[in-house]
Amino acid sequence: MYPSEIRKKLSSGNPVIGTGMFTRESFVAQRIYQTGCDWVWIDQEHSPYGTESIGTICVQGRQNGCAPIIRVPYNNPGDIKKAYDIGAVGVMVPQIDTPDEALLAVKYSKYPPIGERGISPYFASYLEITLDEVLKQANDETVLILQMESVEAYENIDEILNIPGYEVLLVGPTDLSASLGIPGDIHNSKVENIMIDVAKKIKKTNKHLATTFTNLEDCERWISEGYQMMNISDPLLLGTSLVSKKIKEYKKI
Repeated sequence: MYPSEIRKKLSSGNPVIGTGMFTRESFVAQRIYQTGCDWVWIDQEHSPYGTESIGTICVQGRQNGCAPIIRVPYNNPGDIKKAYDIGAVGVMVPQIDTPDEALLAVKYSKYPPIGERGISPYFASYLEITLDEVLKQANDETVLILQMESVEAYENIDEILNIPGYEVLLVGPTDLSASLGIPGDIHNSKVENIMIDVAKKIKKTNKHLATTFTNLEDCERWISEGYQMMNISDPLLLGTSLVSKKIKEYKKI
């Protein structure tokens, strides 16, 4: 339960596979954790849920040996601090376009002396973890994921990759396509060329590379391109897709 093994899994070089947490209902969440995923993407940027709805979901993830990762709405200390304090192993920060924004994310996410995050690990008492244990291990246990989602971010990518204190860069193909003037065209060569180039650049660093796709064939392709940390859709979408397919097939019988 603590510390999480997500960093060890990343260091292995093997694929680290996650899926979307579409619910905040604990019984449904448990079924998602039982899939064997290494991490779950808990979205707070676009979802209608508040912070108070996800605390037990994060604790559940830790109990199941799965790393709960919260994407916060924006790069600000309040949301980032709360996400870690309720038990997130990782925090994902969207729309990091400049080195200065990357530095701020690190500042908000790490305890001193690396950053300036305030100390109040709310989740620890649920897992019978002492404050001393958290303070000794938090900076080495937690994961900070910065999202590269724009042309501006790509233009600054060498400097952003050189910023210390974060572990993962996630390339968001959909917002990147919009920034390129081709919104939604995630398989356009302009998007793919950038993704391939970033995969080459990250090999020269100690960072890990992540992305997300709905289509499973796309997931397989980009894992082979070097995107080690992969989010594969979510169980609701994958499940309803199969049900829809079978309903159509059975109606023809």
